[in-house]
Amino acid sequence: MDITPGNKIVLVGTGAVGTSYAYALMNQGLSNELVLVDINEDKAKGETMDLNHGIVYAPNAMNITQGTYADCKDAAIVVICAGAAQKEGETRLDLVNKNVKIFKSMVESIMDAGFNGIFIVATNPVDILSYATWKFSQLPKERVIGSGTVLDSARFRFLLGQKFATAPASVHGYVIGEHGDSQLPVWSRANISGTPIAGKLSDEEKSQIANQVRNAAYEIISLKGATYYAIGMGLARITKAILNNEHIILPVGTLLTGELGHDDVYIGVPSIIHRAGVKGVAEFSLDEAEQEKFAASVAILKDIQAKALF
Repeated sequence: MDITPGNKIVLVGTGAVGTSYAYALMNQGLSNELVLVDINEDKAKGETMDLNHGIVYAPNAMNITQGTYADCKDAAIVVICAGAAQKEGETRLDLVNKNVKIFKSMVESIMDAGFNGIFIVATNPVDILSYATWKFSQLPKERVIGSGTVLDSARFRFLLGQKFATAPASVHGYVIGEHGDSQLPVWSRANISGTPIAGKLSDEEKSQIANQVRNAAYEIISLKGATYYAIGMGLARITKAILNNEHIILPVGTLLTGELGHDDVYIGVPSIIHRAGVKGVAEFSLDEAEQEKFAASVAILKDIQAKALF
């Protein structure tokens, strides 16, 4: 069965991340149909009303409605931003198992509606929940995409742009691995318009930048309670790449099947995005230290997967 055509998007979860994504979609004119779904129907209704009141100033017409899982039947993309947040005293594995249970019900309901498009998953821990979505949906792996390290890589490029007084768009570099504490910047490949960066920075400077990227979320959360604008923009960028069949490389979460020497794990790696989802992992090499750090990141995710209640 061919993948669902068009640009209809269903957003599941109207919290801060979901609504930031919806706002980015509207402002960029990426879709002409958006459906908001949330277990809190009043929240979804209110967000739908608020977004609709801005359409008059949007670049093109857009039909924004409140809906249910049934609306996923003819959706091109379903974006999942829903899930439980970590509570005080709760371990990471507790949170994983709670969200895996939520995702099982959610994804099965979406598939029962007849969904035949592409999933984009943003809920944390995103690597584990992307894997869960792939398992529960039984879709081909290329049609389940995690937000991966798209946000971490944006933070990396921004900080390097500041360091070298260069527009972040001209800085080319990736953070790969877990969207979490075991992530790693690929210094061996970072460059500004082809000029390598690593040799221009001391080990201390590189460590400082890597720590700033890794700890950015903690700092923002301590200052304002949550992070959502940048990931909303990152999700919109993935959406644009899919709908426009761009064949662009983005550091999203995809299932490894032997790439970089690993398999059976969703993890952030530079991947080619086109209209059918992930076309493949981009060919790139790591130096020995990066290979070791990446393997450690894979091991952390696989350990969680092994204990999770799929």
